[in-house]
Amino acid sequence: MTSKEKILDRIRARKGRGPVKREHADILEKRIREHARNIVPKRGQKLRSEQVGLFRSKLETLMATMEEVEKEADIPVRIQAYLKQHNLPSRLKISPSEEVSRLSWSDIPTLEVVSGAGHEEDIVGVSPAFAGIAETGTLMMISGAETPSTVNFLPENHIAILKMSRMKGSFEEAWDRLRDTMGEEGMPRTVNLISGPSRTGDIEQRLIMGAHGPKRLHVILVADGAKTD
Repeated sequence: MTSKEKILDRIRARKGRGPVKREHADILEKRIREHARNIVPKRGQKLRSEQVGLFRSKLETLMATMEEVEKEADIPVRIQAYLKQHNLPSRLKISPSEEVSRLSWSDIPTLEVVSGAGHEEDIVGVSPAFAGIAETGTLMMISGAETPSTVNFLPENHIAILKMSRMKGSFEEAWDRLRDTMGEEGMPRTVNLISGPSRTGDIEQRLIMGAHGPKRLHVILVADGAKTD
């Protein structure tokens, strides 16, 4: 018996339930296979150029920032400018994904680029976004050996790189892309949906930034040849 089966077995025992009956299991399995959609808001069902505008609007409402670049080669110099603008150190912790590590970091000798998992002492983290969701200005991030979630959450400043071809109108479309890319049996251990920097208003009704994650979120949208119509 696996750890998962043991946990579910204990839950059933506490609820006084035995194993799921075959007819009920068939219904559950059918529902999982079909990926039935809920109501999808119309606001995200737009041309990609309009989705980008909606994504930016929602993102900025959530106190994050975004800029657009024409090509990947522009990313390091734009990150350097962002660090200077916010008086941040030049040391970056980047996800060890080929998508980020292949960038022309050596063109900016003043940047110290370290690849690997994030740590509490890291100030700036850079990672690739799996998808952008226009309807809410949300980033979909997946965990893995090359995309450790710690880079997204432990540094006080998070810079996410999003390709325009990965802009989706709705959550359903983003999940479709994930299933198509990873396969039903290869899903990542964790999928994080990030909407703006970390914040809380629990303490005396005052908004506190960076309570459970980064104080700043900056998205660099790369025009990677995706059609905008």
